[in-house]
Amino acid sequence: MNIYVNGDEQQYTQGMSVADVVKSLGFENKRIAVELNKEILPFTHYPQTLLNANDRLEVVQAIGGGQADVFTIAGQDFQSRLLVGTGKYKDLDETREAIETSGAEIVTVAIRRTNIGQNPDEPNLLDVISPDKYTILPNTAGCFTAEDAVRTCRLGRELLGGHKLVKLEVLADQKTLLPDVLETVSAAELLVKDGFDVMVYTNDDPIVAKRLEDIGCVAVMPLASPIGSGLGICNPYNILTIIENAKVPILIDAGVGTASDAAAAMELGCSGVLMNSAIAMANNPVLMASAMKKGIQAGREAYLAGRMPKKRFASASSPVDGLIA
Repeated sequence: MNIYVNGDEQQYTQGMSVADVVKSLGFENKRIAVELNKEILPFTHYPQTLLNANDRLEVVQAIGGGQADVFTIAGQDFQSRLLVGTGKYKDLDETREAIETSGAEIVTVAIRRTNIGQNPDEPNLLDVISPDKYTILPNTAGCFTAEDAVRTCRLGRELLGGHKLVKLEVLADQKTLLPDVLETVSAAELLVKDGFDVMVYTNDDPIVAKRLEDIGCVAVMPLASPIGSGLGICNPYNILTIIENAKVPILIDAGVGTASDAAAAMELGCSGVLMNSAIAMANNPVLMASAMKKGIQAGREAYLAGRMPKKRFASASSPVDGLIA
């Protein structure tokens, strides 16, 4: 016979009791509540209450309240809003420890030619930062043309067994490492048509950011300031405009120097922050990774809480009624 359990049609044999169904669902001796045909059924009645065809059961239990604060990229949910790179560490052990401490779930890796003379027993980055544990984000760091960036993404896809999520950056010159907007747009168009999920590094121009979103990029990542500069967010109002006009995640990429920079990005409403040098170039990278994790969390909570308005003049926090004159 057909019985509806939590809205889903299930097949049970004639003469089954509510206790039988509860046991079959794995809830025997669990703290649950049952509603039968919109009437609350006391748990002492489960054994003797027989079910009939088309009866409707609702089985409920207590769970943690509220919804997890996740952000979604290309259909995948992530808990950590801190994304980290893998360059500039002194060795692979420090790389692994810092990334583990950061709590990051998305880790960027550069795609480079192999060293033909390398010892085959020498550990590989992906042996330390396992794709089974992290979402690996191949990036096109060091590319100065759309053609090179597209080739690099295709090689990254092959390296990671069909992986579609990539970070696109096309740089204008070696000195500034600022994005070449025209080449970036061109590469983004080609990669989206080729089925890639593109997270794209760009400048802090709201018009360019919207253009990249319209092309089909799954996330837009404006710089806070030049790559590796540690200057923090130089133009918060442009970043805010980008966020306000976007329908995809906006993540700060490049220029973060310390935890307060990360917190400031999150307070603006960014979905996350991607960084490498700020952690790897710190005197103590592992400790800085911990600080960045906390800065991201604090900034996100402050954004969700909603800051008090700024005022020109003072406003007493203690009541003035009842003052002793």
